[in-house]
Parts: sequence; structure tokens; C-alpha cells
Amino acid sequence: MDGTTATADHFLDRALLEEAVKKSGLLWVRPEGVTESRPVWHAWYDGAVVLVGGGAEQPLHGLRGGAGAAVTARSKDKWGRLVGFQARVTVLEPRGEAWQGAVEELKGKRLNAPDTDTITDRWAAECQVLRLEPVGGLSERPGAMPDGSHSAEPMPSPATTRRPIPAGLPKLVLGRRRRRG
Repeated sequence: MDGTTATADHFLDRALLEEAVKKSGLLWVRPEGVTESRPVWHAWYDGAVVLVGGGAEQPLHGLRGGAGAAVTARSKDKWGRLVGFQARVTVLEPRGEAWQGAVEELKGKRLNAPDTDTITDRWAAECQVLRLEPVGGLSERPGAMPDGSHSAEPMPSPATTRRPIPAGLPKLVLGRRRRRG
């Protein structure tokens, strides 16, 4: 492969990465040293993924500055894995220039915020804004996906699946309707 082809492939991979991340509502992130990926909502800003977590926002599940993370973006139409890449995690300094730009992007993506007027103050006081900058090439992309399903056991929960309804309930409910009508 010559240098021109490699440069073109890198450019196309970068364009695919950026487009997939911008269109995906969630990313799956697995910090270094952690075995499971977790979903995070995010924004794309200045060539990297930015996200806010901690405090009353989404849990960060081991993401920390100076470490790395594996990131997977899904396809918007099929919801399957589209691209995967390694990222370097940095914590943005509250109220700094990069932090302000990232927060402006994130504010537009934050749904149902309880305090839309003062959200930046809350984020500065109790949350971390992280930047996940892609490093290296894509580890997953169309035509180069791993064989495994990446499925995982559901997290423990007190919720239960719906049980069959009692046999007499339909007669009881329908019987009341007939008597009223």
C-alpha cells in the first residue's frame, strides 16, 4: 500500500468515525481495566467525544483522566456496531475555554434537565466534563468487525419479568363491563 492510499483510508476512517459519533445518541465506552462497556450520552466537539458525568448526571464507571478507553458507536438506522476506536481520556478544567465549548455542545444534547438555566454552574460544581480523543485507527469498521456478539448478562435488578395474569381476572374485568353496559 502506498502513502496516498494510506492517507485516503485514514481520511475516510476519520470521516466515518466523526459521522457515526455525531449521529449516534449513545456510545458504548469501556475504560481501561474494566471488563464491561457502558452506554453514555455525549456530543462531538473539536475532533473528540465530550461527555459529562458524576454528580446527578450519568455515572462515569471508571473513566478518568490520563487513562484510555475503548469506544463503540452504533449505526443510527440498524443500531448495530458501526465503528470502534481507542480514545485517550482527559478531564477538562471547569470554566476553561475547552470546557466552555464542550459544555455548549453538551447542553443541547441534555434531555429533561431539571435546571436548564443553571446547568453549567451545576456541572462546574459537581460534575466532570471529559474529552475522549481518538488515538490510532479504527479497531472496528464495516468489513472489519470481530466475530463475537459482545453480548453481556443483564445487570442485577430487583425488577422482575411479567408473570401470567390470574385465570379469573379476565372474567372479573369483562364481567364488570357487561353489567355496566
